[in-house]
Amino acid sequence: MAKERACRKCKAVTTGKVCPVCKSSDLSPDWSGIILVFDTEKSLVAKTLEVKTPSKYALKVT
Repeated sequence: MAKERACRKCKAVTTGKVCPVCKSSDLSPDWSGIILVFDTEKSLVAKTLEVKTPSKYALKVT
């Protein structure tokens, strides 16, 4: 199973080498917490975290 990494810029979680949201390659294997955003317009959490793209996000990335 591929190890998931979180983007240090936008906190999106991916198994690839490039962030699917912001296209950054600055990924960290050290992250915690997950939020799944499906509808950015209706989600209060997405608005609070300033998430614009539906995806899986980490709550904390180090």
